[in-house]
Amino acid sequence: MKYAVLDISGHQSFVSENDTITIDKIDGKPEEKLKTNKVLLMVDEDKVSVGTPYVKNAQVSYQIVKHYQGTKLKIFKYKAKSRYRKTMGFRPQLTDIKIIKITLKKAK
Repeated sequence: MKYAVLDISGHQSFVSENDTITIDKIDGKPEEKLKTNKVLLMVDEDKVSVGTPYVKNAQVSYQIVKHYQGTKLKIFKYKAKSRYRKTMGFRPQLTDIKIIKITLKKAK
């Protein structure tokens, strides 16, 4: 089984081929194919490659599936005995991506 740990959108994500993951919104249109070389760890059967900080010659291809808003979060601030109460809401902007291929090119 081939899998990797990516540094994408400021977070680390554990992915394998044909996985669909949700990340913070990135630029691009749906159905657009992109590549990243920010691979922190890569495992291919028995071969384990650990990056310092990134694995050299490793690349992950992915496709943007859709952009959407997440569920609304309520934030409530409260201070005891001072009549301070504040309520706010927040809806995160999210993107679903599908991992197409994880590759490791041989060093020359």
